[in-house]
Amino acid sequence: MPRAKGGAKTRRRRKKILKKAKGYVGGRHRLYRTAAETVLRAGAFAYRDRRQKKRLARALWIARINAACRQLGLSYSKFMAGLKNAGILLDRKILAELAVTDPAGFAKLAETARGKVG
Repeated sequence: MPRAKGGAKTRRRRKKILKKAKGYVGGRHRLYRTAAETVLRAGAFAYRDRRQKKRLARALWIARINAACRQLGLSYSKFMAGLKNAGILLDRKILAELAVTDPAGFAKLAETARGKVG
């Protein structure tokens, strides 16, 4: 059986990689070997950063909640503990949104939390 070097399967596989490398600079979008390396690396970064994106979002929410709590004379940890003790199950994303868009509503939550802190 002869060795297959550049048949349909190989061409399809290479075209798939080169299509993913579209927009890369220089040989990275033109040459298969460098394109394949770059696409593999880009995939690893994409995988990693999908997780980092979630981490960064949570950190931002916590910073916003903390800033709003500090203005009301309460620490972040005491605020979150108070909410938990009061049975208020709002996640950090919603709390951060309230802190930014509805300070009065957030202040009511803070008072509730302050009353429930041991």
